[in-house]
This record gives sequence, C-alpha cells and structure tokens, in this order.
Amino acid sequence: MSNIKKLNTLFTSIDTVEGHCEECEEKTVLVAIVKDYYRCTSCGADTLQHINGRIRYLQLNDLDKKKLLEMKNG
Repeated sequence: MSNIKKLNTLFTSIDTVEGHCEECEEKTVLVAIVKDYYRCTSCGADTLQHINGRIRYLQLNDLDKKKLLEMKNG
C-alpha cells in the first residue's frame, strides 16, 4: 500500500466533530484523543463529550484529567 493510501486510511479513521468549545467560546472542529474526550483545534483545550438530550463538550475537571492520564499510561 502506498504512503498516500496509508495516510488517507489513517485520517478517515480519526473521529472529528464540529462543536462549541467552552474554553475559547468558539464553534470549532474537535478531534477525539480517546473515547469521549476531544481536543479543540482552535485553542487546544481538552473537553469531555456530554450527551443528555443534546451533545455538549465540557471543560475537564481534575477527575477527568486524572482519568485521561490513567488511559494514557494504562
């Protein structure tokens, strides 16, 4: 498989969504870093996807940050 095809396969499997970042207050593209956790492409803030009748992206609290570190090291 050529490098271009490998890159296309990689980029099509990345989970991206359009949402509102509560950190920078912008409508932006959010990229999944792990399941339910997204990074804002405008400011770089990490957010947690919250679904309760509608989808929201919330700032991370200390417990969320700890959970992310555990997933990374895990």
